[in-house]
Amino acid sequence: MSKERDYYFEQYQDRKMKKWAGFYLSEHTAIIEQEKKRQPAEKKIQMSWMEIDEILAQAFQNQVEVMIQKEELDCEGNYGADIIGMIQGHDELGIYVEGHKIGYDEIRHVQFR
Repeated sequence: MSKERDYYFEQYQDRKMKKWAGFYLSEHTAIIEQEKKRQPAEKKIQMSWMEIDEILAQAFQNQVEVMIQKEELDCEGNYGADIIGMIQGHDELGIYVEGHKIGYDEIRHVQFR
């Protein structure tokens, strides 16, 4: 190895994560901005199990899209966006809507779309 290369590697100081900080920050701030723009979902009324069961049965039989609000809060106490779609199937624990498995006990509100 030449002396010039040795000198270069001896003097070079790797910035490690500092060189990635700009990339990380821009990506991170873009995600934060998207979260700020997202409006929290409105709190819908808690339906009884009989009401939920009746609507789910009708939607499955007639192949109608439903909007389901889960009984799930984020860290700020807001409900998530409704799960919208056709009921693709069900079992003893829950239903399948557009690739989501939703337990019967997780459903807060359901309505036809």
